Amino acid sequence: MAIIKQYHKDTDTTYVYDSTSYWDAEKGQSRSKRKLLGKLDPQTGEIIPTGQRGRKKKERPVEDPVQVEARVAAASAGYLEKIQQQELTIRQQQIQITELNKRIAQMEETISRAAAILGKERK
Repeated sequence: MAIIKQYHKDTDTTYVYDSTSYWDAEKGQSRSKRKLLGKLDPQTGEIIPTGQRGRKKKERPVEDPVQVEARVAAASAGYLEKIQQQELTIRQQQIQITELNKRIAQMEETISRAAAILGKERK
């Protein structure tokens, strides 16, 4: 086991790895496995453990419950207004459908009368 230091130019960071060598019989050559130990602190020279994979998650600020409640109330009021508008639209469309159904019934009655009159004339 050996300690390896590797410098990354783009991040200006030196990472420290624990390297273990082994023989790969299939390829007939030596290989190594590395395990990340952490970052090297440039000022103190200490290894700073990186912990879990990936970036550290930012802590979310704790929100004031009163502000959250006010936001929810405002959003609810907006949704309630939209619901009321949709209900009004639905009522208007139902009235329109009822009127159209009445007109269809009248037209069907007129057509049946005309058919009856034409049927008598042809005989």
